[in-house]
Amino acid sequence: MSRRLLTLCIVLLSTLLVAGCSYQPARIKSEPLIVIDDGHGHSHGGGFCPPGQAKKGRC
Repeated sequence: MSRRLLTLCIVLLSTLLVAGCSYQPARIKSEPLIVIDDGHGHSHGGGFCPPGQAKKGRC
């Protein structure tokens, strides 16, 4: 076998091996990493009063 034919066979085999690999894009979730308030919010008329607001009579 000539050197050129051997090189061609190696290149073709390498191409077939690489072509057999599948590509999957990164899976990115749109959820926040840190949840601070749980999205419910607090009403100021209930049991929770922010610091300093009770002294001002706003709770």
